[in-house]
Amino acid sequence: MPSMSTMKAPVCLVENKNEQLTVNLEALTLLEKISQPLVVVAIVGLYRTGKSYLMNRLAGQNSGFTLGSTVRSQTKGIWMWCVPHPTKPNHTLVLLDTEGLGDVEKGDPKNDSWIFALAVLLSSSFVYNSLGTINHQALEQLHYVTELTQLIKAKSSPRTDELEDSSEFVSFFPDFVWAVRDFSLELKLNGCVITEDEYLENALKMISGKNPKLQKSNMSRECIRYFFPVRKCFVFDRPTHDKKLLQNIENVPEDQLEWNFLEQSKKFCSYIFTNGKTKTLRRGIIVTGNRLGSLTKNYVDAINSGTVPCLENAVTTLAQHENSAAVQKAADHYSQHMAQQLRLPTEDLQELLDVHAACEREAITVFIELSFQDEEQKFQKQLVDTIERKKEEFMLQNESASIEYCQAELKKLSETLIESVSAGIFSIPGGHSLYLQAKKKFEQDYKLVPRKGVKANEVLQSFLQSQATVEKSILQSDQALTDGEKATAAERAKKEAAEKERELLKQKQKEQEQLMEAQERSYKENMAQLQKKWEIERENILKEQEEMLEHKLKVQELLLMDGFRKESKKLTKEIHRLQKEIERNRNKESLFSKLLAVAGEVLMAVLPGAGKLFGLGTKVLSSQME
Repeated sequence: MPSMSTMKAPVCLVENKNEQLTVNLEALTLLEKISQPLVVVAIVGLYRTGKSYLMNRLAGQNSGFTLGSTVRSQTKGIWMWCVPHPTKPNHTLVLLDTEGLGDVEKGDPKNDSWIFALAVLLSSSFVYNSLGTINHQALEQLHYVTELTQLIKAKSSPRTDELEDSSEFVSFFPDFVWAVRDFSLELKLNGCVITEDEYLENALKMISGKNPKLQKSNMSRECIRYFFPVRKCFVFDRPTHDKKLLQNIENVPEDQLEWNFLEQSKKFCSYIFTNGKTKTLRRGIIVTGNRLGSLTKNYVDAINSGTVPCLENAVTTLAQHENSAAVQKAADHYSQHMAQQLRLPTEDLQELLDVHAACEREAITVFIELSFQDEEQKFQKQLVDTIERKKEEFMLQNESASIEYCQAELKKLSETLIESVSAGIFSIPGGHSLYLQAKKKFEQDYKLVPRKGVKANEVLQSFLQSQATVEKSILQSDQALTDGEKATAAERAKKEAAEKERELLKQKQKEQEQLMEAQERSYKENMAQLQKKWEIERENILKEQEEMLEHKLKVQELLLMDGFRKESKKLTKEIHRLQKEIERNRNKESLFSKLLAVAGEVLMAVLPGAGKLFGLGTKVLSSQME
């Protein structure tokens, strides 16, 4: 990943110029280099509320995100700073600072809503920064959260039930942190000391009444409780009472700031570092730098095209790109490791197939780890097909190496025999017997040559056939043999040639069986690794659904406690639907049998030799699931 020296200061991720959002290519290039999992913290809030100071503290710096970065019209938008995570090894902390909301100079207030929505979509921890207290006015100002159902879609299907679609938000929305700045009240409720979190939860209680302002703040309350299961609150004292210092706070030494404010800032940073979760998509898909860049571009493109950013579409687009790359990486891994481990020519075909099996297993593992949402095994089929073709190329290389080596050895070993024929040494009575002895020695010497490879017998047979006319001539001219003996010798030579042909055919049949077995092994390996992946995905889905169910039951309970029975009842349908989905996903035998059938058909199309194994494979894998 880029080191601190590579990214010394923030860069603009999404530029907001003339009411138009544009993704900065420099930022995408930086993100492409980060292969680590990301913890993404985004901060939003009203204009001039001190957001940048907190983000700089998270970066471990006094400056970086500056007031100018989010105020000057030519550089508005979302700014990004990637730093090594201070407490999570092999993770990158991505800080996103947004332009101030509510700037009266903006021509289109919708722009603020998109910035807010993007911050929610891209982050794993979402910090809302406000001044004063959490009251009706503060909740009214947070009206952006109530607009999320109009600005974001979870699923690509038409919205037949908007509530059902928005209920999916819980599974991919970030944790919510409310940072209340310049807080001057005592944390007390009914005379009792309360925590910051209790202060937030009390402020989020629904309040009965028909006043429009009250109803507006109630909508914000309901949306925060509904969309963000994990909520946290921090209150901050004023950093200093000196107005001149406040205007230039990023350059003020810590010893000139209020002690309480510094302690509260440390507490805030400690919480984010410890509890800030890794950014993930549905089914536990971990977001890396490249993936975050792709998602950002996808969302901004959707906004600019006038459509609503859809998480399902964004993930599908991301999966297409990532899965293509996964196929390439896995195929490259196979090629590189085959080339490293194979010593051509191999002793026999099985030696090559054993190396192939090991390299294929590793390649499938690479693909399975990097790919996701390959629902119809389209990309896995590509990989299997690619590996099959590459295996055939290695087999051809192996055959060529064997032919070349054997022909060279034959040339050396047969020199004496050929020279003897040319010199007429066998053109004497009894010459045929001498020729057979010389030929036998030549064949024995050839047999002792090591690692001749898969074409050893074929090359020998071809050579012997080329010498058949010579042998026949020596036989016919041998005056020491009767016509009967010559006929017997000719018949014997014919039988020997036929036997060698049968041996060649037998070798080819054996090699064909080995190739079939290799395809069966490939089928088994693909299906076994798929099953493992499906099991992990199923567990992730179940975990998400169970957490969602627990959250909805809690929201329903809070609504009842606040006296909002009608709103509470609306959740019943969602809760029942979710309970049915959980029950269906718990029935893994039914789930896997369907997946297995689809995957089996796909793989058999590429591995026809594995077809006879499909029924057996189904039984084996089904037994493993019990």
